[in-house]
Amino acid sequence: MVMAELIHSLSYEGELQNRIQGDVLVPGNEAYENARKAWNLNVDQYPAVILVAESARDIAEGVQYARDMGLGVAVQSTGHGITLEANDCLLITTSKLNEVEINEVQQTAWIGAGVVWADVLEKAQAHGLAPLLGSSSAVGAVGYTLGGGMGWLARKHGLSADSALEFEVVTADGRLIFTNETENSEMYWVLRGGGGSFAIVTSMKIKLYPITEIYGGTMIYPAEEAKPALNFYREWIHFLPEDWTTSFAIMNFPPIPDLPPFLSGKSVVMINGCYSGEDLNAGAMMAQAWLDWKQPITNSFRRMPFKEIDSISNDPKDPSAGKSSGAWLKELDEDTIEALVENAIGSPIMKFEVRYAGGAVSHTHNNAFGHRDAKHIMQMLAITPTKEALTQAEADIADFKRVMAPHLTGGVYMNFLEGKESRQETRNGYPTDKFERLMILKAKFDPDNIFRFGFNIPPKR
Repeated sequence: MVMAELIHSLSYEGELQNRIQGDVLVPGNEAYENARKAWNLNVDQYPAVILVAESARDIAEGVQYARDMGLGVAVQSTGHGITLEANDCLLITTSKLNEVEINEVQQTAWIGAGVVWADVLEKAQAHGLAPLLGSSSAVGAVGYTLGGGMGWLARKHGLSADSALEFEVVTADGRLIFTNETENSEMYWVLRGGGGSFAIVTSMKIKLYPITEIYGGTMIYPAEEAKPALNFYREWIHFLPEDWTTSFAIMNFPPIPDLPPFLSGKSVVMINGCYSGEDLNAGAMMAQAWLDWKQPITNSFRRMPFKEIDSISNDPKDPSAGKSSGAWLKELDEDTIEALVENAIGSPIMKFEVRYAGGAVSHTHNNAFGHRDAKHIMQMLAITPTKEALTQAEADIADFKRVMAPHLTGGVYMNFLEGKESRQETRNGYPTDKFERLMILKAKFDPDNIFRFGFNIPPKR
């Protein structure tokens, strides 16, 4: 770092530190090096200054200071879902805002911006209640919710965004306000599915559900059974109640010695599901249809405490380098299945998962989330340990999407996109009328676009 840049960073540190209780980190500080890291190790960002907030008031002071200094503002708790690297800006880290308060009578939780779902899950389950978390409890609750949030209870209870009851936020002019259905209602509409480009959420109140036990797991079939298995899946879900949330995945495992022999270097089909109805025996009977059809290589379906929900997806919990993408499917018909199998089996892309939406996901809600009429959302994941691997994965995913284009709606689910693709595809995350409203409200709430590191929603001029 040249001397002028160092002096500039030190001025940030001194002036901002005098205004907050938390810590201010600048380049050259070891803590800065740790704080600038994202969960996806492909992200290599260098903020001008990092604010490790201790309170909502710290965040408000930070935003006001950033405006005074002409800096953009990025926000990070767990570091998942980076859409634009936080370079030359103020990066506010919310990980210390980790309070969780459960109201057993109201069946709600008030949670801080730095909370991961595991913290909510543990405290809610102590009261016999469950949050609408995603496939991994290691993900931050707030960021997940702002983008929509489609987890293993989605068909029964909808999106995490649908169950968000209230937010405390810091606005682009540094004010601390509350927003709900009746107070600052336009901001409330935006935050439930519109992402974090409009304000910084410092805490939120969410609805919880009386669930302590589920029936769920995964069955694995060999790649040569892919077409018949997915066609059977298509028929099976047609008869399932909304108590079931399911998906299938085509997995192409690298030859890793730590994997069992039936997975290492192999392609397989995984059938995943979670049944949250009152009679778990009924769920087991519906899953039995698979065993009657054909015995899988392995089967982990069982009754389980809801606190073990992570075991269905077995998502990685530690930071890793990868590329995520996704797209909504028009239909899950025979032609789509054939195209999926032919182009996904043996692909260098590791995972192709198709989740069955519909049910409560398709219900109308007065919020920003779009594409509720689509029934199947696909996510693609590739391992990218090097920059060259990332470039290749981006090309492989683009090629796959081109081949699959006749079967895609053209819409995307923003929580599945990262980086450059997220910036390019944001408009396709919403129907035209909702995106138009988002741009109008962006101009109202953040006309200078200081929160430009979230979803790429430009102010309407």
